[in-house]
Formats: sequence, structure tokens, C-alpha cells
Amino acid sequence: MHNTWKDSFKLYLDKRMAWIFLMGVCSGFPAALIGSNLSGWLKDSGISRGDIGLLGSVSLVYAINFLWAPLLDKFRIPVFNRFGTRRSWVLLSQTFMLFILLAMVTVNPANELFIFGVLAFSIACCSATQDVAVDAFRIDQFGNNEAEKFPAAAAMSVIGWWTGYSGPGYLAFSNADALGWNMVYQLMIVVLIVLMLAVMAIGDNSPDRSKNTATVTPANNTPSHWFYETLVQPFAEFFTRNGVRIALTLLLFIFLFKIGEAFLGRMSVVFYREVGFSNDQIATYSKAFGWFLTVIFTLLGSLFNTRFGVIKGLLIGGVAMASSNLLFALIAKVGPSESLFAITLVVDNFTAAFSSVALVAFLSAITGRTFSASQYALFASIGNFGRISLAGVSGHTVDWLGSWELFFIMTSIMVLPSLLLLVSIRKKLAAIIQNG
Repeated sequence: MHNTWKDSFKLYLDKRMAWIFLMGVCSGFPAALIGSNLSGWLKDSGISRGDIGLLGSVSLVYAINFLWAPLLDKFRIPVFNRFGTRRSWVLLSQTFMLFILLAMVTVNPANELFIFGVLAFSIACCSATQDVAVDAFRIDQFGNNEAEKFPAAAAMSVIGWWTGYSGPGYLAFSNADALGWNMVYQLMIVVLIVLMLAVMAIGDNSPDRSKNTATVTPANNTPSHWFYETLVQPFAEFFTRNGVRIALTLLLFIFLFKIGEAFLGRMSVVFYREVGFSNDQIATYSKAFGWFLTVIFTLLGSLFNTRFGVIKGLLIGGVAMASSNLLFALIAKVGPSESLFAITLVVDNFTAAFSSVALVAFLSAITGRTFSASQYALFASIGNFGRISLAGVSGHTVDWLGSWELFFIMTSIMVLPSLLLLVSIRKKLAAIIQNG
């Protein structure tokens, strides 16, 4: 840890932080396409909140991207070979996304919901693949002797993600009423092309993996070898390094930490529209104001985590997570109050910043460098599986509970198990992070 705040600020002068930011933007962009923007399009098309929640389950693919993560450790894409292993996969994913978006703007979800869902799932597959490459890119930029830069790198990644998510979100909701959602998604195509050009332009400090590319022989390319390489090796290294009991505890914490937040996130746009907020208000408060808050709190969260450790950051983020969910319950009771909406977003974005920076830094610290893509993808998949699989029934949960107030109170309670687990093992976690 750095001795002064000035030392902590100096970490951001590393040019690699700018590269990580841009890759974070690329990661956040498709999340908007199949997240808030998609929910807005479906809600305005008359789709029920139950179906919107279930359609959001296309994101479950993020929970299984570890299955093909070893590919990203071994192969470059020939046509993009000169951009390196990680960026070649990002560009391939973006190319497929481009063609899928061109198809999506020809579909009316009100009449062709199944086809629309298939296209959304296809974007999720591309995005999940891209995320493996982006996470590995960030980890590969720094050597084992640069662990103090993980919180700063996590902050730039989170800021980039929220920029890629909120920027297109603001563009979408501020123009949805005037242009219609079909034209909005045509604008998203332009944004994607700009991002592809940015990926081609950035630098890359990743190690040379050319000796490892396309070297799997037919004899080794068997189902048993693939299973061993995909699941056994990365998990075995993690369990050997930490011990079975601690390793299982870490995995349980990763699984539980953001379940409550995921329930809220899946239904947020639907809630905003049903409680009475307009698309313009969502654009102004949730996207523009929310992005500004996230940037500020992410930088503060990074400095805090650098100075005081990610464990305290996770605890503060978890407590704020439960608090922000209760504020949403208050909005449900009061109605579309802009002042209360603003206050809630301050707490909610503080939550997102502190918890996300701490979690990304935490996962980066416990990831072994031998399997940077595969192992980080495994950890992220465990967290994604918990929050995405359960959040798929969030719309039906609101219907079952009968009120938004009870729904948000429930999401606050869902945060508590992970916080109790974190408190019980915080000393051991701190030692693992420090040793890592």
C-alpha cells in the first residue's frame, strides 16, 4: 500500500490505465445493448415485466464463458493477428456483434419476440467472449511485482465499463421518444464501429503469446484434454495455492456478493417507467448523472482500496448496497420524486463504485498468472451464475410479492449473507490478498 495520497494518484499516470479504460468501455457497451436499453425497448413495446425479466436471462451465457476461455489463452484470430492475442478476440467479438445489430434493427419485438430474444442471446455470447479477453488484457498489463496497481486498474476498468454502459444508455433514452428504439439501435451500430477503431489504436503490454498460439495438436484436442484444461487445471491451481477450505469460502463469497444488486438491476428500468419516470428523466438522472457519480466514486473507491485494502472496500460497498435498495423501496412508496431519485442514485452509484472496484481488484489479486484468462473467467462466472440465474425471475418475483416496496426490501436482505461471510473470514482474506 502507498504511504501518501499523492503516491496513490501517481498510479493513474501509467499509460496502461488509459488502455484499460478503453477496453472497459468496450466491455460495458454490449451490457447496455442487452440490459437497460433492451428493457426500455421491450417496456415501450408493451412486453410484460415477467417476460422482460426472463429475456434478461440471455445473460446467463456470462456464467459459462469459462468453458471457452482457454481458447483465448492459446489462439489469436488470423485476420486480427497483428493486434495480439487479447485484442484479436475483442475485435472478433465486436465484428459478430456488428452483424447481429444489423439484423436486430429489422425486428419488431412486439411481433417477433422469440427472434428478438435469439439476437439478444447472440450479443450476450459475443459480449461474454469479449469480457474474457478484456479481463485477461487488464491482468496481463501488470507483473506480479505491481500488485499495488490492481485497485487503480480496477477503477479504470469500472469507469470504462460504466462509460460504455451509461453513455449509450443516455444516447438511447434521450432519443427514444423522438426517434424510436429502432433508430436508437442504428445509432448503437455507429458507436460500435468507433469502439472497434479504438481497440485497433490502443497499446498493449501483454506478454508475447505467439509461441502458444495454434499449438494444440490433434492428439491433445480431445474432450478429456479439453475438460482437464478448461476446469481441472485452473481450479486445481487455485485450490492448491489456497487450500480447500479457504478456496471454497472464497468461491461462496463470490457467488453471493452481488445477488441482491442483480435483482434490482434487472428490473430498474421497468420500475422507473412503472413508477412514473419518463425516458428523458431516466436519461438525465440514471445515465448522465449516474455516470458522473460513478466516475467520482470509483476514483475515490480506488484510492480507498489502495490505501486501506479491498476487504474494507467490499464491506463498505456491501452495506451501501443494502441501503440503496431500501431507498428504491421509498421511491416506490412516494412516487416519481426527482429529488429522491437523485439522492437514491448518489447512494446507488456509491455502492456500484466501491463494491465493483473492490471486487475486481479482489478477483485480480487471487487470479494466478498462469491461467489469467481461464481462472478469472471461472471466478467471474461463479458470480455471474448466482446473480444472473436468480435475477431471471425478478419480474415474476415482483408479481408474486405484489409490490415494489417488498421487492426492494427483499433485495436488501439478500445482501446480508455475503457480508456476514466476509466479516467472518476477513483476516484470512486479507492475508491471501497480501500474499498474492
